[in-house]
Amino acid sequence: MKTNTSINTQEAQRIAKRLLNHWKHKFEVSESDQLMSIFMPEATVEMHIHPDHLEVVLVTEKEDYQHLQKVIIDHLDRMAQQQFEVTWSAPH
Repeated sequence: MKTNTSINTQEAQRIAKRLLNHWKHKFEVSESDQLMSIFMPEATVEMHIHPDHLEVVLVTEKEDYQHLQKVIIDHLDRMAQQQFEVTWSAPH
């Protein structure tokens, strides 16, 4: 199952990097200029860096994927020190 959201921000690189650094002690991560990935036991979070937004993709087989979506956005809010209003795509 895959779902995604787009966060309007001029600071996509900084926010994604902060989240990657926050979780790298707990999960395996990978990083490039345009893509940062976090590999959790039951999910993968991909953060695609764009000049005017951050695209977040969640890939998981968990039934409770909405909980993961909330955890990801809560952490991104903390990393950015602001509240993002997001709408996730329907799972596919």
